[in-house]
Amino acid sequence: MSCSARLLIQCADQPGIVAAVTRFLFEHAANVTHLDQHSTEMTGGLFYMRVEFQLPDLEPPDQRLRAAFDAQVGQPFAMHWSMVDARVRKRMVIFASRTEHTLQELLWRHARGDLPVEIKAVISNHAETEEHARRFDVPFRHIPVTAETKAEAEAQALDVIGDDTDLIVLARYMQILSPALVERFPERIINIHHSFLPAFIGADPYRQAYERGVKLIGATAHYVTSELDQGPIIEQDVSRVTHRDDVDALRAMGRDIERRVLARAVHWHVEDRVIVSGHRTVVFR
Repeated sequence: MSCSARLLIQCADQPGIVAAVTRFLFEHAANVTHLDQHSTEMTGGLFYMRVEFQLPDLEPPDQRLRAAFDAQVGQPFAMHWSMVDARVRKRMVIFASRTEHTLQELLWRHARGDLPVEIKAVISNHAETEEHARRFDVPFRHIPVTAETKAEAEAQALDVIGDDTDLIVLARYMQILSPALVERFPERIINIHHSFLPAFIGADPYRQAYERGVKLIGATAHYVTSELDQGPIIEQDVSRVTHRDDVDALRAMGRDIERRVLARAVHWHVEDRVIVSGHRTVVFR
């Protein structure tokens, strides 16, 4: 029997990194099953690596293995790295409002077994969202939000999130999270929005896009930071628009793109395929 694990690495590019990592895994009887790497420059750039490997028994990667890796490989190469047990599913909480298409896409993929994650709860500021969570047997919490109750609402949400949540997904959640909440979950909150931002901000961006005669519409999934809609981008997609497409057609196309883009971003995150590097991401698909 074996235990699957994942190793993510980023550091300054230099000779010997791949040899040192694979030698360490070999010396600990691990079998490398998948390895991706990327260097930003031929010399003097940054190096990124994702390794999937199997350990020779049922024990997950423990503190001894992590300490040995840090001492023998991590510190000598000044790495930022993480090592996780791939069998343990990440725990996710979804925030949603009335617009349900991205929420339903995540719930549907999870029910099919296509999204390897544990959904702890759906939180919404609209009670009618409960029917979607109930249909997929997912816990639901209705937390109304107003300008006066925002702090109290976030405190209630944090009670639901708890200390064991690995990921928060904003599935078209039409509320802005406080900086304090965002800072509590760095690189663990994913948002989806139409790619018209910042060109078409405010109400009804699809009508604005139609009136301007756009030729492409799209969606962007990104990590949430304290700067609104400026976090590192995980995934994007677009669809072509013609003069025959009216506002309703643009909205339908936009919903379809948003569903796919958010689902892919969440999937890649929970499979440890995303490395955040400054304002950018490296995604090993």
